[in-house]
Amino acid sequence: MNKSIKSLIALSLAMNLITLVPQKPALAASDNDTDSNECFQEDGVFGDILDVDNIRDIFSSFSDEDELNWYYVGKGKDQIAEGPKESVSFLKENSAYYLGDTSKKVLYLTFDEGYENGNTGKILDILKEYKVPAAFFVVKPYIDTQPELIKRMVDEGHVVGNHTVHHPSMAQIRDKEKFEAEFTGVENAFKELTGQDMPKFFRPPMGKYSKKSLEMTKDLGYKTIFWSFAYKDWLVNNQPSESYAVEKICKGAHPGSIMLLHAVSNTNTKVLSSVIKTLQQEGYEFKSLNDLPTE
Repeated sequence: MNKSIKSLIALSLAMNLITLVPQKPALAASDNDTDSNECFQEDGVFGDILDVDNIRDIFSSFSDEDELNWYYVGKGKDQIAEGPKESVSFLKENSAYYLGDTSKKVLYLTFDEGYENGNTGKILDILKEYKVPAAFFVVKPYIDTQPELIKRMVDEGHVVGNHTVHHPSMAQIRDKEKFEAEFTGVENAFKELTGQDMPKFFRPPMGKYSKKSLEMTKDLGYKTIFWSFAYKDWLVNNQPSESYAVEKICKGAHPGSIMLLHAVSNTNTKVLSSVIKTLQQEGYEFKSLNDLPTE
């Protein structure tokens, strides 16, 4: 397919499928204008608007270097979500995950940290109270501006994952040295602060990736962590209600789900205790990304 035609199709689909792209205020005291953008289609959007298989057939014709947006198709409460047909065939070989152990009622709780909105300390308090492990994906400016929170994450046994220095689309970086620098800049800042090597877990900014970028990420020793649950939680001036958030998160849970939440959300912070208690009462156990199945 002609590349310009594919670009037009991608643009049209992006507009019609209501791709959700959050924005944030500029980081203070930093030359790095990063954000906590995550680009994804909410569960069921593909099935509700257009024929899923036709969309996936279009995207499956893309080359190894073409940029793709992560999405999943939710199947309902306790039902395992589907990943993108156009990329599921090469996720495993490139150490990319959106599911963990689907044979058990286990969940993997992850937070993206583009900037601090005053909630992470409270989130850590709740996780400590309920003895729940989590992963926090951070950009370099977050390490630079929030050293005490980073050290607390480490001290309390959480995974601190790599979310790049500048929050670019890694699919658009073809130069190997520039690609690697987005990782090593975060790694070096983390080690300088904590004295430890950074855990080798990576979340692609904005959910953007290509087969080639996943291959390059694996070559750096990383596991790429996508997700099988997320919702529109990042708009700090337009937060979902607490009742909606609890219902949405708990209904999105399924065995092996990697769940993405944004720590900037005041609502997430307020409902986190209720969400944890509800899911534990339903028989779910929260696990660390360190416990992801290797095969």
